[in-house]
Amino acid sequence: MTDSTRAGARAAASDTAASGPTQRSPWPALWALVIGFFMILVDTTIVSVANPAIKAALDPHTNNLDNVVWVTSAYLLAYSVPLLITGRLGDRFGPKNIYLIGLAIFTLASLGCGLSSSLGMLVAFRAVQGLGAALMTPQTMAVITRTFPPDKRGAAMGLWGATSGVAMLVGPLAGGLLVDAAGWEWIFFVNLPVGVIGFVLAAILVPKLTTHEHKFDILGVFLSAVAMFLIVFGLQEGEQQKWSGVIWTMIIAGVAVLGLFVWQQAKTKSEALVPLALFRERNFAVSNLGIAVTGFVVTSMSLPMMFFIQLARGLTPTESALLLIPMAVLAGGLAPFAGRLLDRVDPRVLLVPGLSLFAIALFWYASMMNVDTPIWMFLLPSALMGIGSAGMWGPLATTATRNLPPRQAGAGAGIYNTTRTIGSVLGSAAIAAFMQARLEANLPGASTSAGGFGQGTLPSFVLDGFSKAMQQTLLLPACIMVLGVVVVLFARRPKLTAATTAWENSRTGAVRTPAKADVKADAAARADAAADAPSADTSAADATRP
Repeated sequence: MTDSTRAGARAAASDTAASGPTQRSPWPALWALVIGFFMILVDTTIVSVANPAIKAALDPHTNNLDNVVWVTSAYLLAYSVPLLITGRLGDRFGPKNIYLIGLAIFTLASLGCGLSSSLGMLVAFRAVQGLGAALMTPQTMAVITRTFPPDKRGAAMGLWGATSGVAMLVGPLAGGLLVDAAGWEWIFFVNLPVGVIGFVLAAILVPKLTTHEHKFDILGVFLSAVAMFLIVFGLQEGEQQKWSGVIWTMIIAGVAVLGLFVWQQAKTKSEALVPLALFRERNFAVSNLGIAVTGFVVTSMSLPMMFFIQLARGLTPTESALLLIPMAVLAGGLAPFAGRLLDRVDPRVLLVPGLSLFAIALFWYASMMNVDTPIWMFLLPSALMGIGSAGMWGPLATTATRNLPPRQAGAGAGIYNTTRTIGSVLGSAAIAAFMQARLEANLPGASTSAGGFGQGTLPSFVLDGFSKAMQQTLLLPACIMVLGVVVVLFARRPKLTAATTAWENSRTGAVRTPAKADVKADAAARADAAADAPSADTSAADATRP
């Protein structure tokens, strides 16, 4: 028995003694964590509906959409930059502790957002919100990876995916109702009671999992942060600055720093911020590319859709949110079934149809973006998006984490959520630049004329040009989703690995022989699994015995 295995056995024995003889179900802890995750998602969808109202209230004298887009982009930028290190923080100090700190920051920042009296103040508090969300998100996936056995993670990730679907419904509906009835400030104030309830439940129900010693890669954190800032800021400000030499210099420098970061991660002799070896597992690599595409598409599609529905067709925020009901209901309702099915089939059975249907729905929606289409017809592509969503969120997360060893749960979750938010940040930045370009092409002089796009229904003489601009803008995320379909074709059905073997040994005490390629990883994986999955029927020492 190796030293690391003995250490894992001792830690597991301690955990088992502390928790008592009864095996603790991981589901209550997951439900408690899902409340905070739900709040993060709702906050994002609420803001997308409220963007026109926010612009009218805090930036009424310009037509430049880049300004209000920073309400979303600042959040996503502050969210994505620290995700890699926050995943490691969960491994080092425990996912429960980091989650609670993040939830407190997010809730207090929501209060600041609601009290903001200027667009700059709102953007600043949104950035603080992003930091809190970055602390929370990896911990949810890490707890799933460390408390659910690999062959049961599909059901757990199904709940995770269903949360996304329900948030799609609650966010826009709550946002529309709150904006219409009380003002845009209340889309942030509503987070206060939810945050308090989520904090109390997580403090009571989420277990304290074994921590692991990790050395933090400070240079890696710095390089990744610089790269992300340069690239995203350059994309965001490019159109406004007429793609000047300074903007291109920032983007090129950001790409160069990103390359330097990858090289540094490969060469570092200390513990890397991004364990590149994880990408040798095909499904982890494919899922990360797939979720980056999905993040890009879902973030970027909302802006042209909401501006078209509210400004070109004259719907209120509440009415525009009602058009998303089919998507949210179908996504939330089908996600648990998709999760359970994924435990038994090749992931491509769900991923390929899921992303394909979503792409078809976006092309369909874009084809109807004109002033003559009956409003009810927009419910049809919305329903198709919901069906596609059920085959995207949960299945991608499950496929990525299925074979992650428990000791790398935080790192893997951090990487996965970083790639998702990188896609979201790039989508937010790219859609703003592309939308502004399409507006100028279809409405010459629109970006400098008097008035504002955030002040109610547009005059009739600009409706056709504005509708065409929004239609052309929506084609960008539709085309990107087609690339996602190609990516997920390279996934494969996962095999029994050291992580699965360790989980089965920790639960039954049986000795299983893993694949030859996994022998070297078994000792550490068994020790971690024993620490993270105490059993009533098996002693901790038996759970880690080779």
